Amino acid sequence: MEEENSGMTFWDHLEVLRGVLFKALAIAVIAAIAAFCFKDLLFSIILGPSTPDFILYQGLASLAQKMGLDPSGFTDFHVDLFSATLSAQFMTHMKVAFYMGLIVSMPYILYLLYGFVAPALRKEEKKYTTAVVGWAYILFMAGVLLNYFLIFPLAFRFLGTYQVSADVPNIITLVSYIDMLMTMTLLMGIMFELPVLSWFMARLGVINSSFMKKYRKHAFVVILAVGAVITPTTDVFTLIIVALPIYLLYECSIRLVSRIDRQRERKLQADA
Repeated sequence: MEEENSGMTFWDHLEVLRGVLFKALAIAVIAAIAAFCFKDLLFSIILGPSTPDFILYQGLASLAQKMGLDPSGFTDFHVDLFSATLSAQFMTHMKVAFYMGLIVSMPYILYLLYGFVAPALRKEEKKYTTAVVGWAYILFMAGVLLNYFLIFPLAFRFLGTYQVSADVPNIITLVSYIDMLMTMTLLMGIMFELPVLSWFMARLGVINSSFMKKYRKHAFVVILAVGAVITPTTDVFTLIIVALPIYLLYECSIRLVSRIDRQRERKLQADA
């Protein structure tokens, strides 16, 4: 395979890349169409955090009841969602179906992209590149799931029921709900890529474990600032829920980079 690719011209590689991108787009479109067809299931998931019977609210209510507290504070709320324009619901349906299709098809898309670059990699590079791609997807999905099941519901519960006056009811547009959910989901997914980014920068020699340990306090402040951006609430509890896992990932990144540092030192000693 490597010998075949070594004789390929730039235009040959471009043609192969075009085929890969076409397959990736095709599988994403097929998955999006499937998601579009299962509208009831799709929006029962997407709109779940807007209802009092969502798993997080029920879990908190059950916990409060076991502690002898009033559980109604977690489930006794109602937020109306409405469509403000004629095409809003249809366009929202299409947008949500596309995002869901992209997420579902992402493992196969990554597999196609890896298949394109793999012939140019050495055996050792193939080994850790496969692991990095796999962990990148796992971490991204971990951020997505954490946001859906914990962070977004808490932010929505706070913002959706907050009132400056009882005379001003909250009627949330469907578009604003979806936009906030998608934005927070994307940001949390990206933030969970911190270990992969740290590994990549350490491999390039841009950072090392000493640098990350030295600026640990600065990183914590930055993480808090990013957490405040991700969660547009004044709730300190929600901010901590966002910042804590990201900071734990930073600590894991330090250990990962330390391992790379040790490998580099052993290699230098062996060469010497």
